[in-house]
Amino acid sequence: MNYSIKPVENKEAAFLWEMLYQSLYVPIGEQAFSQGILKEPAIEKYLKNWGNPDDHALIAKDEQNNPLGAVWIRVFNSTNPGYGYIDDETPELGMAIATDYRGQGIGKHLLSEMVTLAHTKGYPALSLSVNPHNKLALQLYEKAGFEKVYEDDGGSWTMKRDL
Repeated sequence: MNYSIKPVENKEAAFLWEMLYQSLYVPIGEQAFSQGILKEPAIEKYLKNWGNPDDHALIAKDEQNNPLGAVWIRVFNSTNPGYGYIDDETPELGMAIATDYRGQGIGKHLLSEMVTLAHTKGYPALSLSVNPHNKLALQLYEKAGFEKVYEDDGGSWTMKRDL
């Protein structure tokens, strides 16, 4: 499949929200979250008021300009940490690939491009939160150099990759 990766434009914000929703892991056989979860403060903070200097996102699009997936980073602080918070200088990463396009290497490519972008922006590392039962995501992150640094009470792992 031919596709390109480029920075997300403001007009593509709705797709980022859809990808945030799809990034929420639901085990096979369990009920999906309602779309209302995107309004929960702990979730919406990942994209609410997008466009700060430390907000960066990349989108993969096919030859017809259809969005396939996205990856984004945002810096949080100790008074408003994300699930994968490490420190005030390390952006937290989120990503998802549209269901029909998973397993084709798009996520690996998006992640690689974001690691490069974050490095060029001078960030010391990237962090993320992942449910270890989400085996495909966990494998992707581990292959990209992320390492487990913390496990929360709910079982999610905070992972970090130094840049």
